[in-house]
Amino acid sequence: MKKRIILIAGGVIAVGTVLLTGADKAGSDGPQFTAEGRLMRPQNYREWIYLSSGLGMTYGPLERPGEPNFDNVFVNPSAYKAFLQSGRWPDKTVFVLEVRASQSKGSINRGGHFQGDVIGIETHVKDEKRFPRKWAFFGFRQGSDTSEPPAAETSNCYTCHEPNGAVDTTFVQFYPTLIPVAKEKSTMK
Repeated sequence: MKKRIILIAGGVIAVGTVLLTGADKAGSDGPQFTAEGRLMRPQNYREWIYLSSGLGMTYGPLERPGEPNFDNVFVNPSAYKAFLQSGRWPDKTVFVLEVRASQSKGSINRGGHFQGDVIGIETHVKDEKRFPRKWAFFGFRQGSDTSEPPAAETSNCYTCHEPNGAVDTTFVQFYPTLIPVAKEKSTMK
């Protein structure tokens, strides 16, 4: 009888440990900051949930004349899962905007555009305790693992996202797989 109780207790502890470890991992994809308040660049963001790509969207500081840029948008998996359930972005959401050059001449391509080198990385981060407006924007210099200071609250980031974001301050209107979720949950402006 004692052996049975010990085995059951051991099983309960093992299952609890696995569940707690899994819970830690699920939340570990949120924003990480330096002591100075700079955002650490998410190293594995290309393994996150891909939301959409835009071509030639002209609303950001990384615009360049000539060929249009590609904008690839990724979001951390824990935030994506929460959005699917509620239609809202939870605290600790991180969006990564990867801006890439476009090319039209290369290999066998005779028309159209394909993606080239990374031009820049920008992020949109929700941290309700850290930021007075709940969300903040960060840019990264080429090759840097830490961001520049957050964008000023008077910057174009805020003056564009706040009135134009379809859900909260985010451009869900450009993420075709999330539009139905936001409409179903009645969270889309």
